[in-house]
Amino acid sequence: MQIYCRDNPSRIQAVTRIQTCLRAWPLIAACALALAGCGRDQPAAKAQPPAVPATVITVTGTDAPYEAEFVGETESSQEVEIRARVEGFLESINYQEGSVVKKGAVLFQMDRKPFEAALAAARAELEAQQARLATAAANLRRVGPLAAEDALSQKDLDDATGSRDAAAAAVESARSRVQQAEIDLSYTTIRAPLSGVTSFARRQPGSFIAPGPDSLLTYVSALDPMRVNFSVSENEQLRFTKLINANKLRRPEDGRYAVKIVLADGTVVPAPGLVTFGDASYNKETGTFLVRAELPNKDGTLRPGQFVRVLLGGATWVNAIEVPQRAVQQGPQGNFVWVVNAESKAEPRPVTVGPLVGDRWIIDEGLQAGERIVVDGALKLAPGVTVKATDEAQAAS
Repeated sequence: MQIYCRDNPSRIQAVTRIQTCLRAWPLIAACALALAGCGRDQPAAKAQPPAVPATVITVTGTDAPYEAEFVGETESSQEVEIRARVEGFLESINYQEGSVVKKGAVLFQMDRKPFEAALAAARAELEAQQARLATAAANLRRVGPLAAEDALSQKDLDDATGSRDAAAAAVESARSRVQQAEIDLSYTTIRAPLSGVTSFARRQPGSFIAPGPDSLLTYVSALDPMRVNFSVSENEQLRFTKLINANKLRRPEDGRYAVKIVLADGTVVPAPGLVTFGDASYNKETGTFLVRAELPNKDGTLRPGQFVRVLLGGATWVNAIEVPQRAVQQGPQGNFVWVVNAESKAEPRPVTVGPLVGDRWIIDEGLQAGERIVVDGALKLAPGVTVKATDEAQAAS
């Protein structure tokens, strides 16, 4: 393209410069595109996040006491029904209902007069029979020598001997009636057969009482020792057996399992107990079997019918991995802990927790001895984050 401007030379120069710029523009555009492409090939380096401070511990395998918790119900080791053993009228109640009584204490008193009269009659009968025996014995002593001299017949001797023997038997019969009358009289004073706590009185003074279905007057329940009954499910029993067979759990050396009792308000009964009975068969209705323990109860803290927590121990975890309760986190996939690997990076690790011993979890699966886990500062962690680890002992000091 050529432009001619004959009248103005300056215009000719301006047109020449424009033409020159137009011819150079493709080269300038190509250089700009090349420079832009160079920027895309090499992305800018990302800044590394700072290390997150956290308190860690190194887990180790140690033997730990085994403990399982159950719900139990207390039961008297000896509960006795107090019943009427003779018939008559109840005269008085001689104990405070619900109180603790000693063995031999008078609980009820029946009307004694009819029984005293029966005893007197039996004793009189005994005396009469003893008199007849004395007469028969004296007669035999007279007849014997005469019969020996043939002064009396053998029949007379036999009759005298028979009379003496019959009188002796009558004496024994009368004596037994006296004994029975004395027993009946003693039954009118109803005493506690053992030391324990009493129930309320089922019958009131003036009531006619007699042996039979309606003879119950009250209960006396022994308080020392006290029994605790609790149920173990089939799954729990099978799991316990598997742990024993896998050498993860060791039975007590003496074969006796101990129990601790925790009351409803959290109070731990000071005296421990021992398991004394385990039922041989499962209950078909509940799928559990009964276990019973006994423990001292000298101060009467426990009463029959209380619901308590039973902490069963005695066995030992073998080489168990224990971690503080606060180290175990809960996520969408279950329990996990933060492990600090060899590169000081945070790594979430799923774990299977066992029972809680004090404030520490027993870890069944997921951790090995020697690994480091985070116990404090886990809220700021994320997978792959660098951890500035501080040992728990150093953090405490």
